Amino acid sequence: MLDVRRMQVLRAVVTSGSVTAAAADLGYTPSAVSQQVAALEKQAGLALLERVGRGVRPTAAGRLLTEHAAVIGRQVAEAEAALADLRAGRTGRLAIRYFATAGATLVAPALARFRREYPGVQVDLKMTDPEDPLGEVTQGRADLAVVVRPHDRLHEGVHLVHLLDDPYRVVLPKGHRLTSKRVLDLADLADEPWVGSEAPGPCLDAMLEGCATAGFGPHFVVESEDYATAQGFVAAGLGIGLIPELGLANRHPAVVVRKVRGPEPSRVIHAAVRETSLGQSALGGLLAALRDAATR
Repeated sequence: MLDVRRMQVLRAVVTSGSVTAAAADLGYTPSAVSQQVAALEKQAGLALLERVGRGVRPTAAGRLLTEHAAVIGRQVAEAEAALADLRAGRTGRLAIRYFATAGATLVAPALARFRREYPGVQVDLKMTDPEDPLGEVTQGRADLAVVVRPHDRLHEGVHLVHLLDDPYRVVLPKGHRLTSKRVLDLADLADEPWVGSEAPGPCLDAMLEGCATAGFGPHFVVESEDYATAQGFVAAGLGIGLIPELGLANRHPAVVVRKVRGPEPSRVIHAAVRETSLGQSALGGLLAALRDAATR
């Protein structure tokens, strides 16, 4: 295989017209330049230069390799410029995955800021499976996913950036006997019929673990995997429910929301990125925007 660096040395000799001039331009000694050209001639199997007076001129093979060296030089320069743009966040593409309740509160304002700061970066934004969104990141289909994960659960090759803890609130039908309390002990709900609002996965796990700590397991009389639908069932008097604060942006007019304690269940929301992607400027900008949105 032809040595690309030696081809660039040949190009310098041909464009300058002499080994001495090429050596001065490249910062080499004339002897080193001659050795590089000789090695390239051995690889090519043909003479590349011929002497003319005090200088040299290319043979047919020398002209051919010089032309290709010029093309390669331009392509390398273009690649370096493109890489610099990507490193600085001026170009590129980011694939982002999120779950529904994180969309309006976290992702929307973060993405609006990101597009102002990185207008040249394309964004592929999709809602993902809330049960296991990490698969999108670990399998390389996404650069970042907003996920629910405990603080102490680690995943090889994945860096988790904590965004916020989203506490669960108890949702009661208006007129319920417990609405007189401003804050409820979770154990107060042990004997109530429950309206489920979570699909199996980390969100439901956080809620069930809180109930277990309070000494009971909830009795679900209605199953729902949608917060708005769950509020409707609660409003109709079919039971009570726990819904995370982010899921209560649009409250049903016939429900009452109260804080709980002892414990207060909470789902822990992170941004998950591959550790190998952390050096990207655009990804760092998106993480900063998400952290800022989470504090508002």
